[in-house]
Amino acid sequence: MSIPRTVAAGSNFLWRAGALLTATAIGFGAFGAHGLKQRKDINPDRINAWNTAAHYAIFNGLGLLLISLHPRFSVHRFAGPAIMTGTVLFSGSIFALTLDHNLKFLGPVTPMGGVIMIAGYISLAL
Repeated sequence: MSIPRTVAAGSNFLWRAGALLTATAIGFGAFGAHGLKQRKDINPDRINAWNTAAHYAIFNGLGLLLISLHPRFSVHRFAGPAIMTGTVLFSGSIFALTLDHNLKFLGPVTPMGGVIMIAGYISLAL
């Protein structure tokens, strides 16, 4: 039995997005563990926030990889893009705020990204 073309196309997008998100998060996590600790201008609370952002990005990247393997969810038009977008907004804003705390306009982006991530996972349940 072959997989319908639309499933394969959706799976391919989610697989690549999940792999790129996970790889990027691992790199950012390594930078947080080694590079940020050497900077004296970044306090430990910000490093903890950085690590949280990296963990969320890794878990969501892995989630996208798993979603891509399931034919029913791989073509879901909302969940995958929502999880990916929410992760980029959530983790990306934390990464940026950690490096430059003057980017205060990004403060509201973090919870907005979190809500979008949660909406993506809830849509899978429904």
